Amino acid sequence: MSASALTALTAALAVMTGVSATPQPVTVTARVETPAVYDDEAGGNADADDPAVWVDPERPGRSLVIGTLKEGGLDVYGLDGRRLQHIAAPQAPGEDAAPGRFNNVDVVHGFELNGRRTDLALVSDRGRDRIRAYAIDPAAVAAGRPPLRDVTAAGVAPVFAADETEVDEQRTAYGLAAYADDGDAYVVVSQRERTRLRLLELEDRNGRVGYRLKDTLDLPDTFTLPNGTSWKPCADPGELPQVEGMAVDQEEHVLYAAQEAVGLWRVDLDEAEFEQPRLLDKVREYGTPWTYDTAEEECVLDTAHDPGFGGDRLSADAEGVTVYHAADGEGYVLASSQGDDTFAVYERQGGNAYLGSFAIGDGPATDGVQHSDGSTVVNVPLGRSFPQGALITHDGEATPADGDREGTNFKFTPWESVAGAFPEPLTVDTGSFDPRDTD
Repeated sequence: MSASALTALTAALAVMTGVSATPQPVTVTARVETPAVYDDEAGGNADADDPAVWVDPERPGRSLVIGTLKEGGLDVYGLDGRRLQHIAAPQAPGEDAAPGRFNNVDVVHGFELNGRRTDLALVSDRGRDRIRAYAIDPAAVAAGRPPLRDVTAAGVAPVFAADETEVDEQRTAYGLAAYADDGDAYVVVSQRERTRLRLLELEDRNGRVGYRLKDTLDLPDTFTLPNGTSWKPCADPGELPQVEGMAVDQEEHVLYAAQEAVGLWRVDLDEAEFEQPRLLDKVREYGTPWTYDTAEEECVLDTAHDPGFGGDRLSADAEGVTVYHAADGEGYVLASSQGDDTFAVYERQGGNAYLGSFAIGDGPATDGVQHSDGSTVVNVPLGRSFPQGALITHDGEATPADGDREGTNFKFTPWESVAGAFPEPLTVDTGSFDPRDTD
């Protein structure tokens, strides 16, 4: 059955039954993938997680994909998926201290550093609770040299921890999203195993990048259900429902944040402050009773007594979030539904209406995408390989496997493949938004 016929059938069923029907996800395939990495000693404890894209101002076909590998550090790739540079995470400062662990990455273009407009890759170092900054050198890209250089200011403070003892407890910097506003640059950072978000402003400290705190927001950890009962999301003892996947609408200055066991939040950013958060969509498991199995050290959902207060588009965990910008406020917010290996698509404007979902399946060039954490979408042309933009996604189950080793990597999918797969095609707009325009 065609996608359009299926959509019509589900709509008809909804009318007959009075129940809202959700269309089945459409399927697309990726065109390029990066080399698989492995989270073991032989693989340098590398575990791919979150990507960002740097757009080359002279030759977009030379643009870079930058991906975090957690304890394995950071990799830089060309648009053909080939690894161009590897950056190791910082070593542990002491015998009992945690080493660096790069969790999320984002890019800001044109930050004024030492009197020059400089493009930066910003990384949340979960291991050391810092934000690391790397200058991106277009001349090095053109010459085929390693393009990233560490420009983090010496002595930057932990983002959440009060001291180094708290750093080693690992309730540290986790998710990260960056944006620019009138020449200033900011990062929103989430805290591991907590609901807290912090907004930091970048600073030039004698030609190096530091940051200072602008605002703090605590999302809820307990929710009142429609039947009047109180519910806490499923979590290990002592943990609260954390946020990882985040993205900022660069034109409207709206933060979209995925609270993994809860759903997708919208938070306006006004004058470098968080406004009141609004829960856009809930995960399917929202409101479901649960118990904790101490022997297995895991939560057990009591699905037989699910009261039906959850959504029907996101399966926990809600993960990677990215924004596709188009003209006149049009465009999309994409969120990874990790529990069912799909991506939900919402309108960028108005009330963020849900439009449908898609999956990235096995294709002639790559395998499909499962358990996806981070993602990023670019609307502008990226050379001959991606002339109408691209969606870059983490793949938590890269195949074929190397024996018993479980691999991860990143997949590159043409945006027009995603847009054209929907019964009513999504917008392809390569000209109205320039990610390098930070003013």
